[in-house]
Amino acid sequence: MRFSCKSVALAIAISSGTTAFAQGITYKLGRTPTAEEIQAWDQSVGPAGKELPPGKGTATEGAVLFEEKCSACHGANGEGSKMAPRLLSEKGGSKDTEKSLGNYWPFATTIWDFINRAMPRLQGGSLTPNEVYSLTAFLLYRSDIIQEDTVIDAKTLPQIHMPNRNGFIPSPWPIYPRPGPRPFGLYP
Repeated sequence: MRFSCKSVALAIAISSGTTAFAQGITYKLGRTPTAEEIQAWDQSVGPAGKELPPGKGTATEGAVLFEEKCSACHGANGEGSKMAPRLLSEKGGSKDTEKSLGNYWPFATTIWDFINRAMPRLQGGSLTPNEVYSLTAFLLYRSDIIQEDTVIDAKTLPQIHMPNRNGFIPSPWPIYPRPGPRPFGLYP
């Protein structure tokens, strides 16, 4: 099969024009985030709590904050509503069957991280570290995990043993060391 120079030139022109067209459209929306914005978004707190910021709080301080910032959605006693889930088990309720903070979260640091990132609703990240520590302490106290006068901070929070920490089923998928590729079909 013979190709003429015109055919090849036409094919090259079309393919390069398509590439240029795809790269040339901009919508002038948004902007590149600053390094400070990326740092603020790129924070998570693991079970060991190494990433926790300085600060502290108690259940007494958290009770005032809960009434002010949380009870509208979670209920006055953390019983939940149509807007937000249950946080605390009812008095006399079965802690084994009710999904609540005391039996569903394996690490106390995860509670701190979730409150810090997502609460109050539609205002995530608006609480100070001291407020987050206080709310975490209040919820842990109301779940009978800590005493009311226990001070929660970056050192004490990771040491709290959640009641159902060992009640979760481990993943059946093998853990493969990086950087080698995983075998075909084993992608949890």
